[in-house]
Parts: sequence; C-alpha cells; structure tokens
Amino acid sequence: MPPRKHQELLTAAIEREGEAQRRLLADDLDGARAEFAAAADMYRQSWEAAHARAYGRLVGMLKAAVLAGGGAEQAAYARAALGEGDPESPTASYAQALAALILGEDQDARLWAERMSAVGSASRSSGTDAFVRTGQAVAAIASHDGQGYAVALAAIVQDFEQRSEHLTGVAIADTALVLEALAARRGMTAAI
Repeated sequence: MPPRKHQELLTAAIEREGEAQRRLLADDLDGARAEFAAAADMYRQSWEAAHARAYGRLVGMLKAAVLAGGGAEQAAYARAALGEGDPESPTASYAQALAALILGEDQDARLWAERMSAVGSASRSSGTDAFVRTGQAVAAIASHDGQGYAVALAAIVQDFEQRSEHLTGVAIADTALVLEALAARRGMTAAI
C-alpha cells in the first residue's frame, strides 16, 4: 500500500462521517446509519494501513459504529488490536473505554476511563480537558450514575458549543451523541 494511502482512507472516513452527520441533522436516520457504517469501515481500513499509534482512527471507528446502530464487532476488534493498550496515550485509553462500554464490560470501561482521565489531566497538550470530561461520562455510564453522567455530558456539550471548528465541518456534538446512544442502551439518557 502506498505510504499515503492511510491518509486518503482517513480523509474518506471523515468525509463519510460528515455526510452521516448532515443526514442525521436532516432527519434521514436510515441514510445517516448507512453513512456511519461506511465511515466506521473506512476508519478501520485507515487504522490497518497507518502507524501503530494512530489510535484516533479506532475511536472514530467505534463512534461511527455506535451511531450506525451497532458497534460490538468493532469493539471486539479494537480491544484485540490494542491489547493491553498504550499507558501514555489518553486516546488509546479512550478507545479501550468505549470498546468496553459497547461490550457491556462496565468494570473495564471504568478502569480505562480513569486511565484516560488521569493521562489526559497529566498531559500538557491541548484538548486534554476533553479526555477528562469524556472519561467522567464513560465512568458514570459504566457505574449507572445518572446524575454524574448528566453533569459530565453537560460539560461536553458546553465545550462543543464554544468550538468554532469541527473535524467533519459539521457543527454537531458527536461525542455527546455517542455517549447518549450508549447510555440509552442502559436506560439512562440525559436528554441534553
């Protein structure tokens, strides 16, 4: 595979995800699910073609798969691909936490969410607060803590509302949507 192929696949995944988000906003739920499924597949292909630390592609795959209405197959794939994980990467821990949550492995989801938050808060790079907020939401879902989840989700949405740029070019709080979908599977949405 040419060295830039993984980048082309990533760009295609982001474009498909953007189309899925536009369809979701237009209330075309079936079209959105189909586009999210295609995006999940492209994120996986991009991960397979990229370097071993391209963990964001696994996160993208998992989020798109959940919004397509599934995620179990992708979660099992991510857990196998990551093994014991990368203790220095909040993104790898995020992928592990999401995968565990999707698979209903709540204890593991809490552990990975704690690691994600700890590594994220210890890091000085930009965007680390997002890992902390998301880790808190994942841990709350895994603990069936509706109040804690609502507080964490509100912080995620508030952060989204302050952003002027979005990865896909679509102004949509995709992390909040994914978390709400996973919370709904446990009967505990925050309805924000």
